[in-house]
Order: sequence, then structure tokens, then C-alpha cells
Amino acid sequence: MRIALSTDHAGFEQLKSLQEFLTAKGYECVNYGPKEFDADDDYPDFIFPAAKAVATGECEFGIIMGGSGQGEAIAANRVKGIRCMTYYGAVLPVGAIDAGGGEASDEYEILRLSKQHNNANMISIGARFVSQEEIEKAVEVWLDETFSGVERHARRIKKLDTGQ
Repeated sequence: MRIALSTDHAGFEQLKSLQEFLTAKGYECVNYGPKEFDADDDYPDFIFPAAKAVATGECEFGIIMGGSGQGEAIAANRVKGIRCMTYYGAVLPVGAIDAGGGEASDEYEILRLSKQHNNANMISIGARFVSQEEIEKAVEVWLDETFSGVERHARRIKKLDTGQ
């Protein structure tokens, strides 16, 4: 599996560690930068190429980071065909998590739902909110999940991807 990686300065060190972690697990990583730390960098310069690589199929998934992950997710979601979720850390819902009344199985359910229901092809991690260990666990959970294929979810994704 080929994974696009990118960050801004706030996630620079974490992304280097994550790339080593993913490579050791057998994933092929393409790092779209930055190549060196620059506190004044502009995240769209690095996020757009990573998102385009995922949208064109050059990479199957994308993992991006930033201080909050918000701007990076917004940038990625501007690329047609990208469905990027933002992750800040493990959470539990306050009630049922789906129309069937199902309950969360653990604090990583939000990651699973992003794939099961939205077929998220990118994840943006708020690097200032999670430890390296949490980043690695979150990425493992997210990469291991698959799209449910349920018709209502597929219908909604089609609308997102076509703008209709």
C-alpha cells in the first residue's frame, strides 16, 4: 500500500517518526514535505500535492499533520475526490453512534466510522494534541478499517465526490 505523507512545521518531527513506523510495517510512503523545518512554511504547498496524489490514485491513502490539523484538512478537502477527516485523539461518543443505535466499541470508533461511513481516504492529525504513540495507534486503526459499502453511505459519498 502506498501512502502520501505531508505536514506543516508543527508536525514535522512527528511525521518523520510516523514514516519510519509505517515503513517498518511494510507500507510504501511518499513524503510530500516539507523536507526541512521552517516555522514560516505554508501548509497548502505540501498538502495539495499529497491530496492530489491520493485523488489521482498515485497513493491509496494520505496522512497529513498540522498543529491543529484543521487547515490541512480544509486544504486536502479542496481537492476533488478527497474525503479527509481530522483527528485530535481518542474519544467516546455521548450516545448511539449510528442510525441502528450501535454503541462505540472503544475510543477509536471515530476513526473506524470515518472509513466505514465516509470512506475517508485521508486523515489529518492535530500534532499538538496527540503523542507519537497515539498517532501510531490511530493510524493503525484507521488503515486497518474498510468502507462498509452500505448503499446509503455509498450514495452520500457519490454526492460528495460529484458535487451533486
